[in-house]
Amino acid sequence: MNLMPFFLVITMVAVSGYAEEQKPESYSLGLVKRAEAGEASAQYSLGVCYLDGNGLAKDEREAFKWFQKSAEQGNVEGQKILGWCYADGRGVARDGKEALKWQSKAADQGDAEGQFNLGVCYINGVGVEKSETEAVKWYIKAADQGNSYAQESLGYCYLNGIGVARDVKAAFKCFTKSAEQGYVEAQFNLGWCYLQGIGVEKNANQAIKWFEKSAEQGNSRSQFNLGVSYLKGNGVAKDLNEARKWFVKAAEQGDSEAKEALKHLKVK
Repeated sequence: MNLMPFFLVITMVAVSGYAEEQKPESYSLGLVKRAEAGEASAQYSLGVCYLDGNGLAKDEREAFKWFQKSAEQGNVEGQKILGWCYADGRGVARDGKEALKWQSKAADQGDAEGQFNLGVCYINGVGVEKSETEAVKWYIKAADQGNSYAQESLGYCYLNGIGVARDVKAAFKCFTKSAEQGYVEAQFNLGWCYLQGIGVEKNANQAIKWFEKSAEQGNSRSQFNLGVSYLKGNGVAKDLNEARKWFVKAAEQGDSEAKEALKHLKVK
């Protein structure tokens, strides 16, 4: 039975949570009037209303229209989400070059999420030739501002020597920073580091701690690894019922190894 390896974020973030000053407004007639009058932040908020169906029928084309108006006025939230629309084909045909263009504009304004998204463009070759070194450059900028997605992705790059010299201690530090912010994939990766002794001394108890945090957020890999830990008594007392519980949770999400483990697990 094999435990599962690390995870890398390879998709852009459209909206990962808002600072109070960035939070889009809820739908209101006043919001519509301000958007129609040309207020960039209102245009962005109205676009989110159309995208999410908040007070309006969902309409990705209308959402795109308002995001575009906002972005063209230099609104960084509008620029990021417009780039995401182009990358994901939301309300417009997919266009990698346009996605790159708008994420670049947001990144150049110093926005951490835009910097991360620009790194994703470079790591995947979205609208530009793939460049791992350029991706790492933007991940570092975003990670230094505390962006948890960038911290996790930078950790993965350090771990595997992608666009930067391999440095397992640096990888561990990046995963720790991201995990402590509650990012589920980083919590899994940090648990794996402790389990395997990657960039840190092996510590099964710490591995369990981070697998549990990740598993409770629904991460199937952490759920599977918890099942293995309870099955073998690694970092926790051996408990076949607990093992089964976590295998079931992972299997319900389609995890093939968890499904296989359940076939062979005998619980009284």
